[in-house]
Amino acid sequence: MQAADAVRCERLTVRFTTERGTVTALENIDLAIPRGSFLTLLGPSGCGKSTLLRVMADLIEPSSGKMSVMGDVPAVARLNREIGFVFQDAALLPWRNVLSNVTLPLEVGGGKALPGARAPQDLLALVGLSGWEQAYPHELSGGMRQRVAIARALVSGPRLLLMDEPFGALDEITRDRLNEELLQVWASTGTTIVFVTHSIYEAAFLGQKVLLLAARPGRVRELVPVTLGTPRQLAMRETPEFVALAGHLRRVLETC
Repeated sequence: MQAADAVRCERLTVRFTTERGTVTALENIDLAIPRGSFLTLLGPSGCGKSTLLRVMADLIEPSSGKMSVMGDVPAVARLNREIGFVFQDAALLPWRNVLSNVTLPLEVGGGKALPGARAPQDLLALVGLSGWEQAYPHELSGGMRQRVAIARALVSGPRLLLMDEPFGALDEITRDRLNEELLQVWASTGTTIVFVTHSIYEAAFLGQKVLLLAARPGRVRELVPVTLGTPRQLAMRETPEFVALAGHLRRVLETC
């Protein structure tokens, strides 16, 4: 394990046993994700994107191979509160206001946060929700609820933020706005982000690299570097460089 790696997989394989027999969700995944980087995962349904995130989060045990997170097995990183997770559904508690939803992980974890973690109010400001601390989930739009979920995932000061299609259910305008805001959060916190999406444009716009997975079984098809400049703005999607990158990703996906 290299000190610069937030996540490292070596011949990682995950199999599930079902009524129809054994299904190989991931096979021989080799991957290194540098600390502080932003990786997007792209691939057809059933290629194991979410499964790979769940192995990183210590929610699924690999069948064979190795996985390390922040230099140790995922279970240690989870217990050390070094992993945050944002799902497609914000899953906010309806009887708690915005601020108390964000602070929930601190209450569950005995009030512990890693050194350098930001105050909940600062995180709400970072995601654009200053002044909404006392609002309840039913008073928020879908995009605002996802902002709360991101702040909640960051409240313990995790070194790794895993995001499983967090904007997939939102309208295109809101999704575009949150893409730009997420890049600002990443630049401000320095947290390593691994982001699952079905959108070619979202994967290309957000990631420093795009990991393309092929299905049945899930395996690495290609790791594509993204050379777009920073800071990124939505207008970049109209440039020849972005169009060429999106076209390449689409062609690779057609062979997955």
